[in-house]
Amino acid sequence: MIPKIQETSFGSIHIGEQAYHHDILIRLDGQVKKRKKKLSKAIYGTSHVISLDEAQYIYQEGAERLIVGTGQFGMAKLSDEAEEFFKTQDCQVELLPTPKALKVWNRAEGVVIALFHITC
Repeated sequence: MIPKIQETSFGSIHIGEQAYHHDILIRLDGQVKKRKKKLSKAIYGTSHVISLDEAQYIYQEGAERLIVGTGQFGMAKLSDEAEEFFKTQDCQVELLPTPKALKVWNRAEGVVIALFHITC
C-alpha cells in the first residue's frame, strides 16, 4: 500500500497524521524510513549528490521505479555511478522537485519506491 503524502514545505513532509522533519525513503511495503544521507555526505560532503553507496541502500529488489523528490528547489541529483546502478537494476528513476514529486508519487502505480529530500 502506497502511503499518500498530504503536503511538503521547506524542512517537512506530511504523510497521514505524521509530520517528518528529515529526508525520507518510502519502501516497497509502504514503510517510511529516515534517509541515510551520511552515505553520500561521506563521499561528496553533501547530501545533494546521491552516491553509489546510498543508491544501493535505497534500491529494493524488484523495484521498477524510483521517484526522487530533489528538494523544494530541486538541488539533489544522482551521481553518475548511482545513475548507472539504477540502470543495471532496470529501475526507472524520476527526479523532480519535491512538491512535484509528491504529486507523481500519489498517482504512482506498480512496484515503486521513493526518496524525498525536504530542504533545498
